[in-house]
Amino acid sequence: MKKPLGLFSKEPMTGFYRNGYCEVGPEDTGNHSVAATLTDDFLDFSASRGNNLRRIGLTAGCKWCLCAARWKEAMDHAKNSDDKGDLVPKVHLHATNEKALDVVGLEDLKKFAAEPEAGNASNVAQSRRGGMGGAIKERTELAGKGDMTSRE
Repeated sequence: MKKPLGLFSKEPMTGFYRNGYCEVGPEDTGNHSVAATLTDDFLDFSASRGNNLRRIGLTAGCKWCLCAARWKEAMDHAKNSDDKGDLVPKVHLHATNEKALDVVGLEDLKKFAAEPEAGNASNVAQSRRGGMGGAIKERTELAGKGDMTSRE
């Protein structure tokens, strides 16, 4: 959210590069950009889709950098389901990489923002690039690799 990409979890050590950050580089073809807190419902859903995260020791409550497409798939499934439960993991915007916007809209990420970030999500500063349309504004609101990823 227009800030440096935040450290997300060192226990368990998350991120495609296992450095605690949801960084996305050229090797990360799965776009592990969504910083989220896992739920049992999501873990069950992911396992039913062929990715059993429990196999690597993850449990509900763990913080994990999720593939943006799987997070969106869970969100879309919840929209069309009678039993929503806790299927869509809460998103930590400070640690979610801007590459998530390649797959999912900013409004959806904000809708599922973890507290207290949800309360601050509407107070997003304007893009520094300004005047270039909504897509540019959205892309710059989340942290990404490069000038927005200092870890101070």
